[in-house]
Amino acid sequence: MTGSGQGPRTTGPWAALAALSLGLFMIVVDTSIVSVAVPAMVRGLGTGLNAVVWVTSVYLLAYAVPMLFTSRLGDRYGPRRVFVAGLAVFTAASLGAGLSTGVETLITARAVQGLGAALLTPQTLTLITHLFPDGDRGRAMGILGGASGLATVTGPLLGGILVDGLGWQWIFHVNVLVGTATLALSLLVVPDIRPARAPRFDLPGILLSGAGLLLIVFGVQNGRTYGWGEILGPVTVFRVIAAGVALLVAFVIWQRVHPYEPLVPLRVFADRDFSMGSLTTAVLGFTLTGMFLPLVIYTQSALGLSPTDAGLVTAPMALVSGLMGPFVGRFSDRVPGKYLVISGLLGMAAGLGVVALQARADLPPWQLVPGLLVCGLGMGCVLVPVNNVAMGTVPAELRGAASGIFFTARQLGAVLGSATIGVLLQIRIAAATAEAARTASARLPASHRQDFLAYVRDAAGRATGAGDPGTTPMALPGHLARRGHQLAEQAVHNGLTQAARETLIPLIAVLLLGTLAGAAMRRTAPAQGPSQPTDHPSPRTPVTFRKGSS
Repeated sequence: MTGSGQGPRTTGPWAALAALSLGLFMIVVDTSIVSVAVPAMVRGLGTGLNAVVWVTSVYLLAYAVPMLFTSRLGDRYGPRRVFVAGLAVFTAASLGAGLSTGVETLITARAVQGLGAALLTPQTLTLITHLFPDGDRGRAMGILGGASGLATVTGPLLGGILVDGLGWQWIFHVNVLVGTATLALSLLVVPDIRPARAPRFDLPGILLSGAGLLLIVFGVQNGRTYGWGEILGPVTVFRVIAAGVALLVAFVIWQRVHPYEPLVPLRVFADRDFSMGSLTTAVLGFTLTGMFLPLVIYTQSALGLSPTDAGLVTAPMALVSGLMGPFVGRFSDRVPGKYLVISGLLGMAAGLGVVALQARADLPPWQLVPGLLVCGLGMGCVLVPVNNVAMGTVPAELRGAASGIFFTARQLGAVLGSATIGVLLQIRIAAATAEAARTASARLPASHRQDFLAYVRDAAGRATGAGDPGTTPMALPGHLARRGHQLAEQAVHNGLTQAARETLIPLIAVLLLGTLAGAAMRRTAPAQGPSQPTDHPSPRTPVTFRKGSS
């Protein structure tokens, strides 16, 4: 170990963990908080829905695409330095987003936010595996996982409160306050861990992986925007995705033949726990992102709740998931993590199954809470152990790359979940509301049924945020007008409820398939008794600990 005359910094790892958890919480919240502010942004910026959709899409693009590269920056410059840099970039971009007066400025600021998130996120696992020995790492992962899980499911609630009370700009302004405090705390308590030998950058690998991921994420995330057809001339969504896949195949081939230090050392996948953990975290990303779209449509559009009230319905799920994190983390230091992962995935599937079975258009919202609590319990059981299992046996010299792969898998799963469930929900809303409208129209004179069907179709589009501000008039005579509007409202609510229920079923199937990855994990229990901290340098990549600021 090389150094500047100071010994290893071994005090205050829990204070450092607090800074890491705050930073990750802020980043993860921003993946879901914007969704509830979309209508307010459309009105406040005087723009259309498609433009505002890019506010979310560009963040996910800039977050997911560069993460394989940004994870290796920690190997070169030290994870604390890159973590702090990402935090500073994200905080500054949040200020720009909150001050935006046009949608173009807001989209640009969100892209910079995503880059800051990509810099920050992979450093958290790297730092934890350096700071905590085997006996404490589960607890540390538990706190970090609890913060991440809490952030994932509290984004809609926090967004609803801020939008309803202060305006959409405050979903970004709050990041400035939290980010500044976290930045100061990080400079004080997070140790400056640096490799004594800076690894080389794999420039061809960076270009191939970045371009491949960009094309795939762009195509999947924005397929609905272009109707899964033509983007520009002969360029179609599926051709873009196919080109991305081809570039990633070329990237894998290059990684196999690379003579020096590949961006993604393929030998890391020889660790079965890491491979299965990465697959499981992709399943989690798919489910956590995908589940909120049907839940938001059901609670807000079908049950008629405000964004804040809808967030309060899901708040118990967030609370129990976050509170369980530290306890499950400690437990995962004593038992094989695979059993917790399997139990958690089954719990999430059971909770969503309960919600899907009981959902109806006249359901009192509080009756959703038991199913959501079961889902939250499952979430709390899987979020932490999957991190611990995946990273627990990765050699020190591969941790930076492994963190990047792990979080890239989570983000790709999230993009696929958002796009897949979004398309499926759109299809089912059209079919379910049309069926409900045909049933209801039988109670009206035949001469007025076509107008009624067109009115319901447009009303369903407006209820989900995909419709035109205008409306198709329902030309009913005075004595039928009130009855017609009542039937239309019932048809819309019944159709949206049915669509939301049916869209939850594929998520349950994905979770059940994810248990196969959990079952393939090894049965080895964590190390017991005294163990050496993992911040000892490896023969290949020595590290040095410095207390100086970055």
